[in-house]
Amino acid sequence: MTYSGPERRKNPRARGRFIVSYRILNEADNIDITQTKNICQGGMLLTTNRRFEPGTSLAVEIRLPFERNPILIIGRVIASQEITKDLIYDTRLEFLAIDENHRTIINKTVDYYIGKK
Repeated sequence: MTYSGPERRKNPRARGRFIVSYRILNEADNIDITQTKNICQGGMLLTTNRRFEPGTSLAVEIRLPFERNPILIIGRVIASQEITKDLIYDTRLEFLAIDENHRTIINKTVDYYIGKK
């Protein structure tokens, strides 16, 4: 299903497949690895192997091309939509907590990939 209504996003999104590990914030284990579908200055869309309730806080580590070390982000699930029954979900996150240096790296990455269109 493709959304054809007015654009509601505040920030432009860059398509990009970046490696991400994530877990529910208050769970020490149960880490999964996936990749993003897109990223912007305020959030990301990633593929998950389960549906998350809106409002769920996730601890996310993402690897980006302009930073040697993974970036740690705390994000909140906005929506989680089933793509393949009981197997693949598109999960949208908004960033809640991110270091300013890491935010700059994300902005640089987004600007770079948008420029490549």
